[in-house]
Amino acid sequence: MKTIEELQVLIDQEIQARYQILEPKELYEPMWYALSNGGKRLRPVFVLLGCQLFSDDIGKAILPAVGIEMFHNFTLLHDDIMDHASMRRNLPTVHVKWDLNRGILSGDALAIQANIFISSCEKDVLPDVLEVFNTTGLQVCEGQQYDINFEQMAEVSVAQYMNMIRLKTAVLIAGSLQIGAIIGGAKPEWAKRIYDMGIGIGMAFQLQDDYLDAFGDPVTFGKNIGTDILTNKKTYLLIKAQELGNPEHLETLRNYYSSNDFDPVEKVQKVKKVFTDLHIDQEIIGKVHDYSNLALEILKELPVSLERKDELNKFTCNLMDRIR
Repeated sequence: MKTIEELQVLIDQEIQARYQILEPKELYEPMWYALSNGGKRLRPVFVLLGCQLFSDDIGKAILPAVGIEMFHNFTLLHDDIMDHASMRRNLPTVHVKWDLNRGILSGDALAIQANIFISSCEKDVLPDVLEVFNTTGLQVCEGQQYDINFEQMAEVSVAQYMNMIRLKTAVLIAGSLQIGAIIGGAKPEWAKRIYDMGIGIGMAFQLQDDYLDAFGDPVTFGKNIGTDILTNKKTYLLIKAQELGNPEHLETLRNYYSSNDFDPVEKVQKVKKVFTDLHIDQEIIGKVHDYSNLALEILKELPVSLERKDELNKFTCNLMDRIR
């Protein structure tokens, strides 16, 4: 069985070997830039892990896995345009490095290539794979629209937020695992359970991101701390604070989230204090553990050897270890 690190190398090698800078280079160069611009390749690795659970031949899942990575990067290109983001992974975003039209068109082309690569799987599993991929792709778009809607909403409930992150983040992880399992020959009922496991991992992954953005170590997290607070992003931490806060807490949040005239360091410190006063930092850690444990329980059910489960087990446990 291959480790996550070995699978990441396989994905990188396949992208380099298969991807060619074609004409017109104005279209393909930004696509290559996006695909080669770092990233952990987690979603395509989940395709291979899902396949590896049920089959020794992960080679048949490589191209669909690359297709998932192309789809993921398509969403990033268009997200950056919608968010007016100038940097991603410490490099200029595609629409900034080139221009808006090329950012849109290169994203479109990545989405089409994703479909081509995913459709390269064996014909006997193709209908099931495409059903999962198409459903997942539409749900990711729904999640993005909810996220955009939240920017204009004065109040967002915890239930609304959890549904949004399920669609925007968790379903692509879940769909990647399920596609891999289908290609690996899993029975439909087990492929569905793999999907449920992926939802647990994806929810834990996003809630962990919410926590680390406020309370993480910037060296290990790889991002500046407090970005969500400074950009007034509605996260689990903020929504829960608005739900549980006393009048003093709510006044602090109103003051800092309704004005652009503030000291950034002070805003992050004061808002974080509201979170810790209400013990929301501990609550979100508990949520991460709950979703991770749900994923682990499903993994235990699968009728495959412990050796085949090992890498997925390690990954899920590492989610909890990062914020203990």
